[in-house]
This record gives sequence, C-alpha cells and structure tokens, in this order.
Amino acid sequence: MQTRTLGTGGPDVSVVGLGCNNFGRPGTATEHDASAVVDAAIEAGVTLFDTADIYNVGRSEELLGQALADRRGQVVIATKWGHQSATAPGADDWGAKGSRGYIRRAIEASLTRLGTDYIDVYQLHTPDPGTPIEQTLEALDELVQEGLVRHLGHSNFDAAQMREADAVARERGLTRFVSAQNEYSLLRRQIEEQDLAVARELGLGVLPFFPLASGLLTGKYRKDQIPEGARLASRRDQLTDLLGEAGWDGLERYLAVCAEAGITPLEGAVGWLLAQDGVTSVISGATSAEQVRANAAAGAVDLSRDTVTRLAGAFDA
Repeated sequence: MQTRTLGTGGPDVSVVGLGCNNFGRPGTATEHDASAVVDAAIEAGVTLFDTADIYNVGRSEELLGQALADRRGQVVIATKWGHQSATAPGADDWGAKGSRGYIRRAIEASLTRLGTDYIDVYQLHTPDPGTPIEQTLEALDELVQEGLVRHLGHSNFDAAQMREADAVARERGLTRFVSAQNEYSLLRRQIEEQDLAVARELGLGVLPFFPLASGLLTGKYRKDQIPEGARLASRRDQLTDLLGEAGWDGLERYLAVCAEAGITPLEGAVGWLLAQDGVTSVISGATSAEQVRANAAAGAVDLSRDTVTRLAGAFDA
C-alpha cells in the first residue's frame, strides 16, 4: 500500500488506516476476532492503527495491544485522550483533561492497556476550553522528551484553535502537532471552509474520520432499500440529516457517477478523500477481515481529476 508522511516531521503511514473504535463491540469483542481484523490489515499493508482511551471503556486499546504484541515495531499506533463528552476508565477525579496531571495519568493508562512503552501519535480528542493550550503543550512536550510519545496530534480542532496551538508551540520551543483528525467525507465537507486550508498551511497531516458517512457512501443504503440490521436502519431521521440538502437524489447521483467511472462506491469515497490536498490517511473502521481488505483496496484506486470533480458535484447539484 502507498504511504505518506504524516504532516511535517511525522511518521510515514499507510494511506488507509484502521479505525479501532469498534474493537470491543459485536464482531470484534474478543481477542481472537480483533486479532483477525488486525492480521488482515497488516497483510493488506495497513500500518496506521487509530484508537482512543474512551472506545468501549478502554477495551479497544486493550484488544489492539494484544493483537499487535509481537509486531509493535511494524506499525504506527495513534491513540487519543481527553474527550470532553466522555470519561475514560477510572478518570472521574483526574481533573481538567488538558492539564498536566490528567495527561500524566492518561498516558500511563493507555500505555498499560496497549502493552507498549511508547505511543507513536498521541492526540487530544477534543479541545479543553478550561485549560490554556500552553499548559497542555508543555505537558505533552515532557512526554516527547521522555520518549513516551513520538508525535503529537489533535482532533476536532477548528482553524483558530489550530493556529493558536501552533503559534504557542513555536514561540515556546515546544513540540508541535503534526496531525489533525477531523470529520471529512463527501457528505461532510465543512472542513473545507477554513480548517483544511489552515491545516495545510501549518503542515498538519489531515486524518479524516467518518469517511463513509456511517456507511451511506458504501452503496448499501438506497431510499427504498435499507438493509435490515444495518446500523442506521431504524434511524431514518439520522439518514436524512447525514444526506443534508442533497438528499437521496444526491446519493443516487453519486452512485451513478461511481458506476460510470467503473469504481465501487467505497472506492469513490476513499479515493476522493485521498485526492484532496492535505489528506494523509483515511481512518476506516472495520469489524471483519473482508471489510479491511475492501477498505485497503479502495485506497489503491487512482481517480482521474474529472472523476474527483464529478463525485463532489453529485452532492452539489
């Protein structure tokens, strides 16, 4: 699989990463099942594995660590801490999530669950409005200097927060962030208003999450054909919200463009993101080896500029 450098000075990573948010849920609830998904990912050339301390109450980190036990040096592990709307295991009384005390406890807990002595990319899951960013950066810089963390990233930062963090790190000689993990897909393009341009300007590698818009861009959902048992099958209001102004007609136009281009909807969704300047790797979740292989194959498709334009236009019409 093709690799790209994550931001300025970050590690080389596969253009399709494995999102491990499902580890611990049905399908990947056991060590055996999670390992099968990880095995398939490594065989397909995936080197970036993304998780977080809150995913399934820490179980995601535990299962990923177990699956990678004897292959730690072959991969890049990215994990997150500090989500403002969720609590990590045992973290109720740790204080502000961007504070030094919290970060110290969070990194030790993640290292233990992952069964490793370092994390390749340590990401602040959401901004902490109660802690000045300089305090957070100083604490993170200590982790880098001690070798517990190799690179820093953030998630859900807007353009102004990206600029502030980078300016503070430069002014104080602290370790800078190398990555930005934000929602981005053909159906969710708000990042293009400001955030994507600023990320490029600052040398941040963008890691889109929800690249398939909860499965809408895979082609399995149609207006009058929603598969029973699918994640959004019983939530038509959420489907409508995800589709936005383009609605079901936009989705049909998108599927038609994919068919005319001779690509699958999955290849269209992943390939379009990888064609966007600033995007380094697409974080794609999976609960089976088959899904992993399909996601990895989608990252190998080189879309023409015309196809890229037409895919976006399907939702603009």
